[in-house]
Amino acid sequence: MAQTGSVAVNRVIQMLSGNTGLAYSVQAMSDLSGVSLQPIAIEQIQGINVASEVAERSSGVRYPSVYVYCDRVKNTLREKFRTFSGQIRTNVEIRVSHDRLEGIEPQLQLYVDAITNVLDNNRGDWGDGSFFGGVYEINYGQVKHGGRNFVQSARVSFELEGSR
Repeated sequence: MAQTGSVAVNRVIQMLSGNTGLAYSVQAMSDLSGVSLQPIAIEQIQGINVASEVAERSSGVRYPSVYVYCDRVKNTLREKFRTFSGQIRTNVEIRVSHDRLEGIEPQLQLYVDAITNVLDNNRGDWGDGSFFGGVYEINYGQVKHGGRNFVQSARVSFELEGSR
């Protein structure tokens, strides 16, 4: 079961890091909106669930930063002769930092749009028994003190249907 979650996380990281992934989508959102967005390098996409305070203290965080993690695996045994058939809830959390309070939320919303654009473009069969139907939920966090001065995060949660 634990392997099911890590396989889903690795698939999402590969998708976000690919040629038509997050870097491409961020550039498209920047061009479309006229707002300058920092590009997201592959090193800024990590497969870990870590609080922003811990991440800032333990390593040099570059903002924007993206964290991909699985927080729930539910084996419903819909397919009776499989070891696993059920849902894998996966999250992509984006954190942005800005020196001014009024510039942080519009920037965060554009990065979230870039993430959801990548998900929208990858609906369907992800191979190896994973399927993404296209449904996701976005939760925006409050602005906190940290980073360059202020930090805000948003989490895009979605469920994969899995079968192994």
